[in-house]
Amino acid sequence: MLIVPEREIADLMTRSAAFDAVEKVFAAMASGDAYNFPVIREAIGHADALYGFKGGFDRAGLTLGLKAGGYWPNNLDQHGIINHQSTVFLFDPDTGRVRAMVGGNLLTALRTAAASSVSIRHLARDDAKVIGMIGAGHQAKFQLRAALEQRDFEKVIGWNLHPEMLPNLEEVAAEAGLPFEAVELDGIREADVIISITSSFDAILMADQVSPGTHIACMGTDTKGKQEVDPALLARATVFTDEVAQSVSIGEAQHAVAAGLIAESDITQIGAVINGTHPGRASAEEITLFDGTGVGLQDLAVAAAVVDLAVQNGVAVEVDF
Repeated sequence: MLIVPEREIADLMTRSAAFDAVEKVFAAMASGDAYNFPVIREAIGHADALYGFKGGFDRAGLTLGLKAGGYWPNNLDQHGIINHQSTVFLFDPDTGRVRAMVGGNLLTALRTAAASSVSIRHLARDDAKVIGMIGAGHQAKFQLRAALEQRDFEKVIGWNLHPEMLPNLEEVAAEAGLPFEAVELDGIREADVIISITSSFDAILMADQVSPGTHIACMGTDTKGKQEVDPALLARATVFTDEVAQSVSIGEAQHAVAAGLIAESDITQIGAVINGTHPGRASAEEITLFDGTGVGLQDLAVAAAVVDLAVQNGVAVEVDF
């Protein structure tokens, strides 16, 4: 068995490699060559933690495995480590033997950012100039760095429930040589692309706070009950997702479907746009929305890529197991 420790990931996996892996697996999902297993995600009744498993099998890439982990909200304050903790396990699909164990913390951040940037690449207007961020935590910096590579943005605007965290966004904007402006939620109307990345259980962004032609990537809702946007916004938009079953059960679409504002059949896999079987954006005035629920196959794709890189660079640890 190969082990790729968390400490090695930053020197191995790039944003570009994560983008390629996620784009490829989304395409495989839409063509029926890859599928995810049902998600298990539970409050464990200890340390206020949410813990679960995401897995799947990619026949095209012969990648089989799962990610185990979750969210420990007290980690940063009490233990000095990030709140999201995870590990990816890969198995040989021919024999079932374990192939690799890979640190999943940075990979999770990179694959989540890659998913929203894939949606921007394929759905945002080509002339998008202003990107708006809702949320300014740890993951928001990954999201913004990846997103800024997809269009020639000229300005970053942002809102966060706790404004003292907005310097996280300003830092990334400064790295890219772009101005940053803190705005109230009504000010998000200026954005051509919006990324929401929060842990909210109540709608933050309202339907009338989004301008025609905007692309929205909703990246924070991955559990039953979570919610970042007004369900009426999904009714205004053309809705895309990583996986439809997750979108309607644990994603942002769960609320719009429950309210009868949209149906499951109104949601399209982003992989269909990548494969060219769906046209994607139909006009400059259309609002497009990507419901990024986070699928196990994303984790497996980036983990498999990093294992190959670790072997090439001689940093994979081999153990007899």
